Amino acid sequence: MRNIKVIETDFAGGKFWKETTAENAGVAGEMKLLVVYPNEQETTIRGFGGAFTEAAAHTYAGLAPDAAERLIRDLFGEDGLRYNMGRIHMNSCDFALGNYTYIDEGDEDLATFSIEHDDKEIIPMIKAAEKELGKQPVLMMAPWSPSPFMKTNGEMNHGGKLKEEYKDLWAEYFVRFIKEYKKRGLDISFTTIQNEPNATQTWDSCLYDAQEEAEFVVDHLGPAMKREGLLDKIKIFVWDHNKELSYERLKEILEVEGADGFVSGCAVHWYTGDHFDTLRLIKKHYPDKEIFFTEGCVEYSILAGAGDVHNAEMYAHQMIGNLKGGCNAILDWNLMVDHKGGPNHVGNFCDAPIKALEDGRNYEKKLSYYYIGHLSRYVKEGAKLLWSSCYSQDLDSAAFVNPSGERVVVIMNRTGKDIPVVLKEAKSSTKLVMEPHSIKTVIYD
Repeated sequence: MRNIKVIETDFAGGKFWKETTAENAGVAGEMKLLVVYPNEQETTIRGFGGAFTEAAAHTYAGLAPDAAERLIRDLFGEDGLRYNMGRIHMNSCDFALGNYTYIDEGDEDLATFSIEHDDKEIIPMIKAAEKELGKQPVLMMAPWSPSPFMKTNGEMNHGGKLKEEYKDLWAEYFVRFIKEYKKRGLDISFTTIQNEPNATQTWDSCLYDAQEEAEFVVDHLGPAMKREGLLDKIKIFVWDHNKELSYERLKEILEVEGADGFVSGCAVHWYTGDHFDTLRLIKKHYPDKEIFFTEGCVEYSILAGAGDVHNAEMYAHQMIGNLKGGCNAILDWNLMVDHKGGPNHVGNFCDAPIKALEDGRNYEKKLSYYYIGHLSRYVKEGAKLLWSSCYSQDLDSAAFVNPSGERVVVIMNRTGKDIPVVLKEAKSSTKLVMEPHSIKTVIYD
């Protein structure tokens, strides 16, 4: 180990991304080890990001000009989270100002198709991120619901299904959306079939079982994208829902003839718990398919009383577990919310790492923001997950190697006690103490 740097966040001690150096302690003993195996490399990491929801974009648009510039730096800048990815919704989602689509109701020819709605606030926020990054953020899209006339329940909310006679039209809708974003200089690289296809929600939602999702990919969306020459540029992911059913869902879909040729991966959420082993099962049986974590947040309906430390540790625990389980990318939910945890057109409010103040002109960064940064700032695009082994279940940890060769080890202590750690690679080591409720990132050559 050479050039050992330790970046730490300690809420109680008032430390946020504080950088210090550490010494190489030489050959380690056998106790209190966190062992890194640099030759045992697995998943390639594409990056980190969050969702450009209408809620986030509308809140961003209401900030004072200097705060708006600072926000983009805090999310995408070198001194911020260094995000390189973003998720967008096709048509409205719950974190929108209301239900909307890009066509007039009943338009079966897409003659009225227009994304002027996105031009108002969503695309300007993406463009601001692009300017800060010096390149376009990698975009993943997902629909929450087709237009009401295309659905069995005649509305965007409360579930319902896509009518058989509109499956080709809905596939063409995907293509038009992708093309319209392209006209604005924005390339979409990934899409899912449907956000949370197993849930009837009070907000925008649409149900698919595994057979229906596979059929839509094989018979409608895949061919439509192939005709337009999009399949070599845009990868199709399935599921986009909670982890516990992700392996079974992917398995059922890929058993349908032709699906394997169109489906590149599986997208997952965190709302039903850890289920990291389910991700490992996907990687075991489908090593050629990628896994993206595409949504997670602190739901006020469940965690309204949880404090900043709990929420920050939940974020880091999930990120570490998902990456070790085989996720190639981590996409948080709203990039920011207003002071109420919205706007949300059905009152489904939630917290976010960045939250506007009550006057809407400025914002605050929650502790979760800093915990996310312990991964997103230092694990670079193209990094590889490394095998590692830790002596204590009281610690969350993960190790990576960046394209430059530097190692990145993230360690979190969620307990109320000091925990000593000897970080070991081959015949080198360094000694750390993980203070109560702290997180550290160790970087070395």
